[in-house]
Amino acid sequence: MAEITLLESIRQGLDEMMASDPRVFVFGEDVGKRGGVFRVTEGLFDKYGPNRIIDAPLAESVIVGAAIGAAMNDTLPVAEIQFADFIAPAFNQIVQEAARVRYRSNGDWNVPMVIRTPYGGGIHGALYHSQSIEAIFCHVPGLKVVAPATPYDAKGLLKSSIEDPDPVLFLEHKKCYRLIKGDVPAEDYRIPIGKADIKRAGRDLTVISYGLMLHYCLEAAEELAHEGVDAEVLDLRTLRPLDGEAILASVRKTSKALIVHEDNLTGGLGGEIAALISQHAFEHLDGPVMRVCAPDVPAMPYSQPLEAAFMPSPAKIADAMRELAAY
Repeated sequence: MAEITLLESIRQGLDEMMASDPRVFVFGEDVGKRGGVFRVTEGLFDKYGPNRIIDAPLAESVIVGAAIGAAMNDTLPVAEIQFADFIAPAFNQIVQEAARVRYRSNGDWNVPMVIRTPYGGGIHGALYHSQSIEAIFCHVPGLKVVAPATPYDAKGLLKSSIEDPDPVLFLEHKKCYRLIKGDVPAEDYRIPIGKADIKRAGRDLTVISYGLMLHYCLEAAEELAHEGVDAEVLDLRTLRPLDGEAILASVRKTSKALIVHEDNLTGGLGGEIAALISQHAFEHLDGPVMRVCAPDVPAMPYSQPLEAAFMPSPAKIADAMRELAAY
């Protein structure tokens, strides 16, 4: 078992899936000899050639549209959108086509494709390189949305996503690419889509998160542990479908829930989770369901002090945990 970065785990997952199944190919901007803007596909062009690591034009709707057609013709495309901020031109292809093909064809057709894209802030990417897009796509039936936080989870979930018979939006937090390291086994494995994971067991309150914020929540939980507050940290891993059973089981155990995400507050995934808890675990609650999220500002500022004000942080999360624990 080797310790690798989250970026390396994704590259390994792609490599192993391409080696085992000739139907798998990657299609995106600069994914070929350059290896992608973040170098996720570095080395794969030399190994698999231009027919399986395919450079796309600067046109997101073309990338996704071509991948849909390929997926409906016995291949397993992995489309890469260079930054999640630029996925909007492909919105019609993802939402109106890929996500609805199975339903509109009464099950005669399906679209087994993955759309990989880096998202999130904290890297001074400003307006067009820091956005979180998950809430928009979590509203779409027929589309799965995955957001791993660790190298182990990223590799296992990517393999499951490529093998899934329906479209999967695979979100990779760009700050996690090289920052987050972890042990990944050499043997083949899968992590099922739709299953959350307890990253820290606790008894006093439940903290629910994903992506980069998961690591901030773990940091805050360790700080609160020195103050006598034992927090459970639940990593969603999959955002659609949500693992409602895991969320409710944890909240029923601790009687308190804090939801943390980097996306904007209003209309964010936290509201859906809060509704789930309120409807199905209300009698177990000893305090309000709380949220720590980004403010309702159109995009993340470039200024470092303003970026820090926009982003949830371990300190902000720890303060919210203290407030909730006091109930």
